[in-house]
Amino acid sequence: MSTTEEFRRNSDNFCYRHPDRQSFVLCQRCMRTVCSECRTPAAVGVICPECMAQQRAAQTPAQKKAQRRWASRPMSVVSSGRPQMTLGIIAVTGLVYIIGLIPGVGGVVSNLLAFNSLYVLPQAGFIEPWRLFTVALVHSGFFHVGLNMLALWFIGRSLEPLLGRARFLALYLIGALGGSVAVALLAPGVWTVGASGAIFALFGALLVIGRHIGADIRVIAVLITINFAWPFAIAGINAIGSGDFAGSLAAVGISWQAHLGGLITGAGVGLIYARTRAATQKRVQIVLLVLLSVLLIALLAIPAVFYV
Repeated sequence: MSTTEEFRRNSDNFCYRHPDRQSFVLCQRCMRTVCSECRTPAAVGVICPECMAQQRAAQTPAQKKAQRRWASRPMSVVSSGRPQMTLGIIAVTGLVYIIGLIPGVGGVVSNLLAFNSLYVLPQAGFIEPWRLFTVALVHSGFFHVGLNMLALWFIGRSLEPLLGRARFLALYLIGALGGSVAVALLAPGVWTVGASGAIFALFGALLVIGRHIGADIRVIAVLITINFAWPFAIAGINAIGSGDFAGSLAAVGISWQAHLGGLITGAGVGLIYARTRAATQKRVQIVLLVLLSVLLIALLAIPAVFYV
């Protein structure tokens, strides 16, 4: 992400100990920006090295003795700057794809996880809500899953350290939900697979967050425009001979509805993150994310008229 002069002048966008490292996480005590290397997980949020040192200095002898006792036991390693959640999502998605290649098993798994709005509405007589999310695990082929995971890696390795693992996972899942809801609203009854909705949610969040911290978002905007317009461009070329643009767009096999839903949802999540950045606003952030998710699920009632 290229930066503007305004962005570079704003020290709040960078770790106070490493001015060259961009971060979106604040110390819960002093509210300074800290990178993944400098932050220590606390009961709520994270703590910077100086605040941790002050906290330890204020400990009573009994507390120090208890800490030394626990320090002698195996402890979990503090998370590094590696995009572990991104790698985890890629690993799980890859595993599901490999399972999908197993004869006699793959087809069953794919059919169980793919999305169709008929399976999430009461009118169908049965509800399988997990499809709203598991659609991001199923792909139509090697190039489909490969390109999506490549995009996830390129975005995730920058966005996950900026947000933290929990926020990044929440963004990915809510983005997948938003993509599925858009498909239900705009293409009811159509089978869809792929993580495109979640991927575009990452794009949308990166665009909004970048705008709020003063980054140069022109490159991101261009990438979003190209990726979103691509299926329409292909359909337009194919429709030159046939004259059927709608049919050509459907034949492309790319769910622009999921792209649109994921992009809008990701922008909404990014706005929530940008406006509730402080550790003291964590509860507000969680409530807003829950409300957004509930709103998305409530929108599923709109296409119900198609199945009456």
